[in-house]
Amino acid sequence: MPRPAREQLALFRALPGDMAPRDSQDLMAFPFFSLAKSHRTAPIDFRAGGVTVRVEGTAEYGIATIWDADILIWAASQIVEARDAGIPTSRLMQATPYEILRFIGRGTSLRDYQRLKAALDRLQSTTVATSIREMTGRRLHRFSWINEWKERANAEGVPLGLELVLPDWFYAGVLDAALVLTIDPAYFRLTGGIERWLYRLVRKHGGRQAGGWQFDFAYLYRKSGSMARFYDFAADLRALVAKQSLPGYVLGIGWAPDRKTERLTFRPVPRAARG
Repeated sequence: MPRPAREQLALFRALPGDMAPRDSQDLMAFPFFSLAKSHRTAPIDFRAGGVTVRVEGTAEYGIATIWDADILIWAASQIVEARDAGIPTSRLMQATPYEILRFIGRGTSLRDYQRLKAALDRLQSTTVATSIREMTGRRLHRFSWINEWKERANAEGVPLGLELVLPDWFYAGVLDAALVLTIDPAYFRLTGGIERWLYRLVRKHGGRQAGGWQFDFAYLYRKSGSMARFYDFAADLRALVAKQSLPGYVLGIGWAPDRKTERLTFRPVPRAARG
């Protein structure tokens, strides 16, 4: 019998101190997470341009949410920070709940700790099948967001933190500098699922291009994986344009030349104009 993955990997202890949040471009560009906090078991199915993404959750836990994905942003940030400092990294990570919760802008009460454990359960039980980064486009890579995780304690039962094992697909993407982007720490303060998803998509596609970018509403709807009706999804986009809450970007509404297709426009805010 093969040994558990945990026993075959060197341990990477999370680094102390503040660091810039980093996100995986693949996770920013495709619908990998539920945009609602409610329990979702309906699979996410996305196919476009040779890319396949299928995400499934269990009846007990449901599909991991975009809030749960904050833990993966924490992991990516740790790995990139260590790599850039010449410190060996590993898929086997160790940290305290306090360190993770503080980084992702959450409270550190017992209730927050319990929510963190629930998020880890959803990440571990959610399964993904995708053709992204598979060279032929025909084969699917299958994995869970976290292979396994556990709480650690000493012989007296005193908590020593958490250990978790990341999947190869995610870890390899984070180690590739071209596949990671720095995000604004204010992202963690965004409260809406579509709002968070849209920031990540805008940051991925809009980058820092002065002229900005635009997407048809219908395209955004397909790419979000949202279970909302298109009418409601479009209303949420218009509300976000009115709210202007995406850090670093200005949103707008435009129309295709046929005047029938509504588009979301976005452009970076000049750094000097930011508060």
